[in-house]
Amino acid sequence: MLGQRRRVQIETERLTLRPPVHGDYRAWAALREDSADFLTRWEPTWAADHLTRRAFTNRVYWAQRSIAQNTALPLFLIRRADQMLLGAITLDNIRRGPAQAGTTGYWIGKPFARAGYMREAVLAVVHHAFNVMDLSRIEAGCLPENTPSRRLLESCGYKYEGVAQSYLQIDGRWRNHVLYANLRADRRGRAETG
Repeated sequence: MLGQRRRVQIETERLTLRPPVHGDYRAWAALREDSADFLTRWEPTWAADHLTRRAFTNRVYWAQRSIAQNTALPLFLIRRADQMLLGAITLDNIRRGPAQAGTTGYWIGKPFARAGYMREAVLAVVHHAFNVMDLSRIEAGCLPENTPSRRLLESCGYKYEGVAQSYLQIDGRWRNHVLYANLRADRRGRAETG
């Protein structure tokens, strides 16, 4: 079973979703650096060594351990047509037992935003989480003003659940987040957004 987890790969119409490997470093660092102005306002402050090979190596080892321990599923979005790295999506904080839940987080490089790639990836990860991993609930949070992310979540079946005060440090300060959840057997109906 452990070996199968290490080979996780999800195929979509245009993408291969797979864990990061050491050979992805240059493409990852270049995309993150080129998209920094686009990403940093939505993300925790980058460490001084964020774009270094050493930090990326640690990220790859974390991904391998997380998949082996079934605590997270970190995946890169690779466009099948040209093997271009577009971004990443992670199903993190996987909780088993009575919860059977996890949390989605994602980013996409600026040149690839608003082209439907992340929607394709989120839908594939949700399907995988519910049908392969047997999760029951997938959560996500974003800044209230991040309208594109909110629309993405809503278009992928996530429903607004409320606001978490001072949820994460984003761009150096504690920020409220709107919380969404996608349920495998959803009987909630339409939820009003805040």
